[in-house]
Amino acid sequence: MSQAPAIMWFRRDLRLRDNPALDAALRTSDGRIVCVYIRETDPTWRAMGEASQWWLDKSLRALSADLEALGSQLVLRTGSAGQVIDALLKETGAQSVFWNRRYDRPGREIDGALKSALLAQYISVTSFNGSLLTEPWTQVTGAGGYYKVYSPYWRAVQANYVCPPSIDAPLSLLPVKAETEALEDWQLHPHAPDWSAGFDAIWTPGESNARDRLFAFLDGPVEIYGDDRDRPDLEFGTSGLSPHLAFGEISPAQVWRATQNRIDANQVDEGHARKFLSEVAWRDFAYVLLFHNPDLAEENYKPDFDLMPWQDDADLLRAWQTGQTGYPIVDAGMRQLWTTGWMHNRVRMIVASFLTKHLLIDWRRGEDWFWDTLVDADPASNSASWQWVAGSGADAAPYFRIFNPITQGEKFDQTGNYVRKWCPELARLPRKYLFCPWKAGPLILREAGITLGETYPNPIVDHKTGRARALAAYDILKERRDAA
Repeated sequence: MSQAPAIMWFRRDLRLRDNPALDAALRTSDGRIVCVYIRETDPTWRAMGEASQWWLDKSLRALSADLEALGSQLVLRTGSAGQVIDALLKETGAQSVFWNRRYDRPGREIDGALKSALLAQYISVTSFNGSLLTEPWTQVTGAGGYYKVYSPYWRAVQANYVCPPSIDAPLSLLPVKAETEALEDWQLHPHAPDWSAGFDAIWTPGESNARDRLFAFLDGPVEIYGDDRDRPDLEFGTSGLSPHLAFGEISPAQVWRATQNRIDANQVDEGHARKFLSEVAWRDFAYVLLFHNPDLAEENYKPDFDLMPWQDDADLLRAWQTGQTGYPIVDAGMRQLWTTGWMHNRVRMIVASFLTKHLLIDWRRGEDWFWDTLVDADPASNSASWQWVAGSGADAAPYFRIFNPITQGEKFDQTGNYVRKWCPELARLPRKYLFCPWKAGPLILREAGITLGETYPNPIVDHKTGRARALAAYDILKERRDAA
């Protein structure tokens, strides 16, 4: 008699290698696994943004092809998780369910309720850590709480983390018949309009390409990562792994293991490689903050910021969203985001500072825009990073640290190639004026083919004025706090 099949519920772990839930399901079921992805309809769930849906479509196609090559299929269902899993248990005769854990509040509540209901039916339920280096409750301060500052958290991870052994992908699976929805019917690409046309030139979602990206990065660019990671004008200054990690096409343990192996073999510069690993751990740190502060995307981590006199200006917000602020490094970043679904991390900080400080617009408006337009939108990293820049988060940059968008461009876009690529109307401008075109004289502008206010916008806010207004707003916050 063969064993009863097991249900493997894929979520943001769309891979076959290094997948502890899948490995456990395989061992329990003698290879008879119902592999399912559920498009969940729970009302507490935050809908995935359009760029992320584009990635999901491609990633599910890749995972489906990988499963078919092993003799299985990916079952697609829409509905509440409980109803879908109950239906699959009845249809397939499965007696066990496996998944990798989630750490946001809706995910935890859905999983907890489902686990209780299944156990009451004598259905085995087992969950695993398949998406973080260390789970949010494992690194504890000397006082017994969670880390609110990244540097000591990173030291604790380095001291305590033991990378688990690698897990191979299954060699074969046995088919279990189950009805599936058609992925085409989900219509996951953006529409009205479909603004994802440029994504394909940049990204190839799926587990195989995630691994290719990792090893291509470790074969060269990691050697100077600490020096080049802040330069958006360099094509390979960063690994490009963030969307693959966000969808679990590769695990942080795989990244750690491969990088540590290169360090141990003296094949990479340890300092640069450690800096790369520290960025992987920053993602874990964001999940620590989210786990202990479930409303991180909606509420200020520092309650004082509830008193900030944010400005609600739809025209300024729209100019920022569309890359029409008149500040080239800001506009280049926002245009890169719209075209590719991604933005260089240094530029993310610049555009976020500009929105929350120069324009005095609530960080939540920016977080919403990034959630919709980033292919690597992540419930922890997105909100933690926005609050960090805004000054309202844990271990945050002080609010009065206001990036100068002119000097930031000059410092980090060292060749000017980044702005010239994404703001081609400025391409002929001498670098001296590339980040402040309004300072160029009429002759220089004419020779560059630029008419300010027509071919490229004038600044929507003066830098000094915006900075002074931001500092004044912060003073108002402090006055309100002291008076409360």
